[in-house]
Amino acid sequence: MRAKPQRSPYMLQLTTRSIHTDAKLLKQRCSKLVDRIIRVDQAGELGANQIYRGQLVILGHTKAGKTIRHMWEQERAHKAAFDRLVNEYRVRPSALHPVWRVADFTLGLGTALLGERAAMACTVAVESVIVEHYNDQLRTLMCDEPPRCTDKVLLETIRRIRDEEQEHHDTGLEHGAEQAPFYRALTSLSKSGCRMAIKIAEKV
Repeated sequence: MRAKPQRSPYMLQLTTRSIHTDAKLLKQRCSKLVDRIIRVDQAGELGANQIYRGQLVILGHTKAGKTIRHMWEQERAHKAAFDRLVNEYRVRPSALHPVWRVADFTLGLGTALLGERAAMACTVAVESVIVEHYNDQLRTLMCDEPPRCTDKVLLETIRRIRDEEQEHHDTGLEHGAEQAPFYRALTSLSKSGCRMAIKIAEKV
């Protein structure tokens, strides 16, 4: 029988080093992905808080005020959850928090000035983008292609908040969002602004 060729210690060392290097790179890529997700989600929940705050200035004492306040309370809990993740994972928050605060408060205030249905139309538009955004994040985190991240706390946080954002979307429809003046233009503009903010907050 022909003797089985022996691998040299040098080749074994190179193979082991390559495996460790690949594992380290995958870990780094996963860490960057998680950082980006937590950063943009914290910024998004800050924005949602500001939208509802702005709406409540105008509609706080109306029939829709109770519903808006309930959604705002949930958004405050969402932001608190991502604030904890920012601290736990030592993520750099978005540098544009002051911009999000002003821009989203203004969006909430402006849509509320157009009436209750316009405020609900804003909710429908923004939440539809956010639900889509969270679904994309979950698919990315759970996909089989590297970097595959299986952080159960992060996954469960995104799932739970995604479901509550979907409830907000449905609540907006139930409260006459589609009967708002300039519904198509209003929702199109709100969606575009929301998508642009997401892209910026992922990086800045």
